[in-house]
Amino acid sequence: MLRRVYLDNSATTPIAPEVVEAMMPYLTDKFGNPSSIHFYGQEARAAVDKARHQVAALINARPNEIIFTSGGTEANNFAIRGLAEANNKHGRHIITSAIEHSAVKNVCEDLEKQDYWVTYLPVDENGIVRIEDVEAAITAETILVSVMTANNEIGTIQPVNEIGRMIRSLRDTGRKIWFHTDAVQAVGKMPVDVEEIGCDLLSISAHKIYAPKGVGALYARRGVRLHPQNIGGHQERERRGGTESVPNIVAFGRACELAGAELDLASDYLRRLRDELENRIGETIPNAVFNGHREKRLPNIANISFRQIEGEALLINLDMQGIAVSTGSACSSGTLEPSPVIRALEQNDDRARSAIRFSFGRFNEEEDIDRTLEVLPNAVENLRRLSAGR
Repeated sequence: MLRRVYLDNSATTPIAPEVVEAMMPYLTDKFGNPSSIHFYGQEARAAVDKARHQVAALINARPNEIIFTSGGTEANNFAIRGLAEANNKHGRHIITSAIEHSAVKNVCEDLEKQDYWVTYLPVDENGIVRIEDVEAAITAETILVSVMTANNEIGTIQPVNEIGRMIRSLRDTGRKIWFHTDAVQAVGKMPVDVEEIGCDLLSISAHKIYAPKGVGALYARRGVRLHPQNIGGHQERERRGGTESVPNIVAFGRACELAGAELDLASDYLRRLRDELENRIGETIPNAVFNGHREKRLPNIANISFRQIEGEALLINLDMQGIAVSTGSACSSGTLEPSPVIRALEQNDDRARSAIRFSFGRFNEEEDIDRTLEVLPNAVENLRRLSAGR
């Protein structure tokens, strides 16, 4: 029987058994609406409040600074559009990076159609934004800087603490400027502390940390004005209308609690698996090029270009043999364009087209690497032979 190996945990993770156990009662007998004042509603309200504390604790926030959303995309949209619309009297300029997730990039592009203007900062050859470029891009019209904590394709960790300090120092002089970071890939893989970062807004997604899809959160520092995007009832302190998804929120809270308790051990384990895979690929497959910074990166992501082949062809070949990987962000799959993240590293299209992302999770084992290395070298060799014969 085909042994399947899942190495696409940056796209989504399986739900942890402890998380399923926590959410199940709220899918069955604990079904109340948190806005109801009777027993069933207050039972659900207490569960949502507990989860809010659990999410806040993971990132060192206050519970009332957590706004539950439908996921990371909504959190990013709410942060950027909500901040821009609530504060456009102070300016209409936004700064972001060239390697942001589409949930940031596309909302910025949409705002450009509404008389906002956006600066897309380049990154260096390792995929890191230069702090001096951020500083140079700030103008009197700048109201928001949005730079991700860690990249979803190559795992590089951005200098968000330094950016946060810069923004705070400007605000101390009376400037109306705020800082948002998309921490969807970073949370649960590395320490994320909103006070250390100094951010005003931070996005999280549950399904990246072994909880269900369809729930996430936006951290919004006290005093930050946001224009609501979901207009409805009084939920989420009137910042986001709509009945809360109690089972998903409970699951999210439990996943955050587990992530905080296991962070150091989990990071070390993921790093060992990633490094073993990279070392063995380097020993067995010629012309394999590693993308991103070798040190300043998440512990679970390896992004590798296999020269002279198409990444999509290799992905399909591996999938047919039971190995699940990706060529980049799951939200960008289906496009024929080379990875814009790899292209942004001052690299050519060949390197971008041949890139594969391997991303590990808590349920991976060393046997998964063994199986991958049984398949990968031959797959690369065969595809290179076909490409050379064209």
